[in-house]
Amino acid sequence: MTIKVLIVDDQMMVREGFSVLLNAMDGIEVVGEAVDGREAIAQVAALRPDVVLMDIRMPQMNGLEATREIVAADTDAKVLVLTTFDLDEYVYQALRAGASGFLLKDASARQLADGVRVVAAGEALLAPSVTKRLIAEFSKIAESPKLADPAGVGELTDREKEVLVLIAQGLSNGEIASRLIVAESTIKTHVSRILVKLGLRDRTQAAVFAYETRLVTPA
Repeated sequence: MTIKVLIVDDQMMVREGFSVLLNAMDGIEVVGEAVDGREAIAQVAALRPDVVLMDIRMPQMNGLEATREIVAADTDAKVLVLTTFDLDEYVYQALRAGASGFLLKDASARQLADGVRVVAAGEALLAPSVTKRLIAEFSKIAESPKLADPAGVGELTDREKEVLVLIAQGLSNGEIASRLIVAESTIKTHVSRILVKLGLRDRTQAAVFAYETRLVTPA
């Protein structure tokens, strides 16, 4: 199936450049563009894209606010945040708002296309340089008092907690299956149940949840 992409950026050259790059890739089609967050919300409702490439810093409505509204609208669109800044202060907030991944604008055409495919498939995506920023944020959380009974954790089975911890450590379904010596399909079932029980959108939010509730602490 073709992955439909909406590009959101206030710079025309950026939008056109990404559009050319992605339309040249097999299985990806750019179905629309938006110049700010407000227009992005309208375009998501009208075009029903699979992935939204979202800039953070824009006039009128920034990408963080737009991501929150798109996620709150319960659309099927996954948000892949793009920025020029590897230490953008919005990184952590964007993931908490429901973004499924984060890439820098200097990513290669292949990295960009791979990122779109990964996010469309429901996986998490974080640029390596961005991960340092998140570890710093998670370290601050680790220094705060631990929640006595994090909401939703009590509903998880021991195996589901184990899978959640491995998700937060960045393992794929295949890697988790190998670690636990079970079929990959079994892990997919566990992941689906974890998301439902915790009311989360995808693996990225599951990873953030695991750190915030101190099931996992940064090494």
